Amino acid sequence: MSVKRAPAGNFRELLVWRKAHQFVLAVYSLTATFPRQEAYSLSIQMRGAAVSIPANIAEGFRKRGKADKAAS
Repeated sequence: MSVKRAPAGNFRELLVWRKAHQFVLAVYSLTATFPRQEAYSLSIQMRGAAVSIPANIAEGFRKRGKADKAAS
């Protein structure tokens, strides 16, 4: 038996976006503990990659129709 849910009103209501946001916070916490010499190399790359996940989910949420999704 599946439970029917109301459609999300915005991307922040999506479970996947909330988990991605938690992941970003965890990555920021982790990279804050890196040695100073890594502050501008590995940490920047990891933070940027982590931030792109919820950002892409939010961007994709706005695309409603097949034409919008096909244009990406």
